[in-house]
Amino acid sequence: MNWWYYNNLYFTMLYRLQYSILINTKNRKLTLYKYKKIYKIYPVAIGKPSTPTPKGNFTIINKAFNPGGPFGARWLGLSIPKYGIHGTNNPSSIGKAVSNGCIRLYNFNIIELYNLVPIGTPVKIV
Repeated sequence: MNWWYYNNLYFTMLYRLQYSILINTKNRKLTLYKYKKIYKIYPVAIGKPSTPTPKGNFTIINKAFNPGGPFGARWLGLSIPKYGIHGTNNPSSIGKAVSNGCIRLYNFNIIELYNLVPIGTPVKIV
C-alpha cells in the first residue's frame, strides 16, 4: 500500500461522513445533516401500519437513476433488503403512512438528496 492509497481512503471516508440522515417516522420528516448540523428537512411518506417502516441504523448501499413506477425519479437503497428512500408517482401520499415500508419523498426532493449523499451515508430511522 502506498501514500496515494491511504490519502484517497482518508478523503473518501471524510466525504462519506460529511452527510447523515435521520428519519423521524412520528413526525414524517427526513433530516439531512451536513457535518452534524441540520442542512435540510424534507417531508416524507412512511410505511402503513400493516407494512411499517423498519427502525434502526442503516447505510445507503446503492443508488438508481429513474427507477420508474412507484419509485419515482430516484432510489437510495438501504442496507436492509428491499427497503429504500425514493421518489413517488403519487405526490399526494407525502406526509402519510401509506407505503410498503419505504420512505417516499417528492421527486424534486429525492433528486436533490440523491445528488448530495454518496453510497455509505448513514441513515437512522426512529
